[in-house]
Amino acid sequence: MPRYEMLNNIAHRDLRVTTGFGPEFGDAVGMLPAYPSEFAELQREYPLFLRKDTTTGDWQSVALLGFEQHENLFLQDGRWNASYLPGAAAKGPFLIGFQENRIDGELTQEAVLHVDLDHPRVNAMQGEPVFLPQGGNTPYLDHIAGVLRGIHDGHAFGAQMFATLDAHGLIQPITLDVQIDPQHRIGVNGLHAIDRDRLALLDGPALAELNRAGYLEGAYLMLASLHNMRRLIAEKQRRLRMSDSAAAAGRN
Repeated sequence: MPRYEMLNNIAHRDLRVTTGFGPEFGDAVGMLPAYPSEFAELQREYPLFLRKDTTTGDWQSVALLGFEQHENLFLQDGRWNASYLPGAAAKGPFLIGFQENRIDGELTQEAVLHVDLDHPRVNAMQGEPVFLPQGGNTPYLDHIAGVLRGIHDGHAFGAQMFATLDAHGLIQPITLDVQIDPQHRIGVNGLHAIDRDRLALLDGPALAELNRAGYLEGAYLMLASLHNMRRLIAEKQRRLRMSDSAAAAGRN
């Protein structure tokens, strides 16, 4: 269970965060939340899809990392093999929380950083320090604050964007059923994607509406991201060949 505390430079003056990658840090996941604020970076390397929250009915965009629940094909030997790290992975043990303040008699909510002290990346022995010896923020913490701002802004923008795209019938279910090789067939359920044909059929006013809101660019970035499926499939094939070769060597 997470143990969140509001971050401060007194109680957490010795806090350090390990920045390597691996299953021990919770990185072995098949997909991660993705946010429109980072689509331009993500679409260069990750296939982007949508999933519906079964509890709220809201749409959430995701970056596909693998074809199984705990398969991250970007992980290898403690490294994340991509030039851009999704914000959901980069934020580590931190999140934005809110505290209530009364200003001029009005109750307001102020965004503040929180840290999960039970997160596997958190320790006091090694890793990136969060605070400088004199109490100021380290460059690492400033970077994390920027990542969290992007997530916060992207989440709010995405909720409106996906609701609008859905209202235009542009979000449709997609079946990922891929024959990796003669012995291996894989599939991922529950994913949706932007329907390219329906998008092409929108009339001028609808396209103008989406463009003015900034949603049209996001839709095309999601479509462009799908070419990354080839990379993901190729990496899956490579790992299956390695696994089969290792198994064959073990039998000899």
